[in-house]
Amino acid sequence: MTLSRLLSRYLPPSKPARRPFELVYAADECPPPAALGLLALQHAAIVLALIAHVLAAAKIAGLSLPQTHSIVAMTLLGMALGTAAQAWGGRLGSGTLLVFQPDPMMITVAGAAIASQGVGALVQVTVVTALVTMGLGPLMRHLRPLFPPTVVGTVICMGGLALVEPAVRNALGVSGSGAQLQLDGISALISGTALSCIVALSVWGGRRFRLLGLLVGILAGLLIAELTGRLVGLDWLAGAPLMALPQPVTPSFSLGPGILMAIVLIAALNQLDNIGCLIVMDKTNNADWRRADMQMVGRGIRANGASDLISGLVGSFPTAPSSANIALVHATGSSARVIGLAAAGLLLLIALSPRLTMALTLIPHAVLGAVELYAAAYLIVSGIEMIATRALDSRGIFMVGLSLCAGLATLLMPGLSAGLPESLRFLAGDGFVVAGLAVVLLNLLFRLGTRRSASSPLETMGGPLNHQITDFVERQGKAWSARSEVVQRAALAALEAAEALAAAGRGRPCSLRGDFDEFNLDIELLHEGPALPLSAGQAPDIDAWLNGDDDSALDVAMQRVSSVLLRHLADRVESRDIGGGHAVLRLHFDH
Repeated sequence: MTLSRLLSRYLPPSKPARRPFELVYAADECPPPAALGLLALQHAAIVLALIAHVLAAAKIAGLSLPQTHSIVAMTLLGMALGTAAQAWGGRLGSGTLLVFQPDPMMITVAGAAIASQGVGALVQVTVVTALVTMGLGPLMRHLRPLFPPTVVGTVICMGGLALVEPAVRNALGVSGSGAQLQLDGISALISGTALSCIVALSVWGGRRFRLLGLLVGILAGLLIAELTGRLVGLDWLAGAPLMALPQPVTPSFSLGPGILMAIVLIAALNQLDNIGCLIVMDKTNNADWRRADMQMVGRGIRANGASDLISGLVGSFPTAPSSANIALVHATGSSARVIGLAAAGLLLLIALSPRLTMALTLIPHAVLGAVELYAAAYLIVSGIEMIATRALDSRGIFMVGLSLCAGLATLLMPGLSAGLPESLRFLAGDGFVVAGLAVVLLNLLFRLGTRRSASSPLETMGGPLNHQITDFVERQGKAWSARSEVVQRAALAALEAAEALAAAGRGRPCSLRGDFDEFNLDIELLHEGPALPLSAGQAPDIDAWLNGDDDSALDVAMQRVSSVLLRHLADRVESRDIGGGHAVLRLHFDH
């Protein structure tokens, strides 16, 4: 039995979706063994480089090498478990290629917890994070109004912007601050070589070499690092065993309420990033994507919490989806779930090899900076693209703009949070958290008082009828943050409906009404006289009617043309009498 047949037999099926043409391997497809191995190796290589987040927390806590190695090995087990659960899907997991990394938002708080209460405090940090995550998972389906595409797009864009500063520091070897900044030419050479290879193969590499872009970039960066003497410490790896079971961490549950509050708040706000990554992958796999599938998001969040809970009990660092790996999905055009399963297998194998886990500490920061720069560029553009899927009025513009301003201000002026209590300083000092919290709160504020239905009279002295109709539909579409293409189609359909009423002798419509929720947009035209008859079937043969002598038959034919056009522009058309000598023509659009 081939691998593809084996997977199709046992893997839970993904939801039906139209395959995007740009994908080389879609979610439920299986690449050939050679391509599968290369893709899985690249995904594993990225998150192995991001194990630097654990090393940063260990440095803050002042841990010894054996303690650091133990946390790294356990974290790799947690990353493998989370990645496999997401790829598998079903009732627990999103069914997407989402590879997990050590959670960068937990570096400071985890380092502080370990420094104050010992390495065993990491167990409490991860378990509390997992419980918060699992508690929020079942609520996702009810939280759709909190996370429209404009909110999620802002969070994704801010995530990319937050990566820029550390990425540039790593890539250019920046040291010092202010006017004393110094750049390292060798670091710039290493990161420039790696980034150039990634971009060149992603853009010009074609179908085959596109799959190798990130791996070739990392290897090229490591080669330059070796040639320039920046790849050091290889000699002490010889004494480490090749395979051995990692040593679990002895748990400690003694953290104070202040730091526990910070952990809970960071874990809750971190779900914004989780939601953004899950939605980006859902959008990647669906050419007809319209809105967030919050049930899928909920399953993905529950899987993240469950894997963290299991691995956290033995000393794993909290994990989160890796944005850099999402960028790799985009670069290679490959979102097959089996790649996630293979990458999870590689992470598990490396976790059982002390020699390999120790080698992770040797990856030069310049190589990591190149990967982070690529991920930042992808996330910024993806966020802007998601924001642009919805029409924005002044509320939406201020919601997105002010949130990004708040996040960027926090990034550029880190001293803003210095006067806050320590439990809040972790939150207010993180630009990503500030922007995410701001966009959610502003979305709630600006949506208060926004009516989901509106009407407008169509007055004779109010200007041309087509201008009044177009202005109403576009104005309300922006106020409701409806999808731009649906608003444009609704405006065209309303204009065609007005012309159909005039051609049928119903005269000028009296008023226009619109109703909206996240799934439906309805436009109603109130007019005098009986309901407009709607013809079914295909449009008539216009040439035959034009060459004929029956003018009344031509009028009937043109009415049938209008009916066909309305049915083509709108998803459903209804016409009914409402009494008092008036009728309503209703245009429905799926949103």
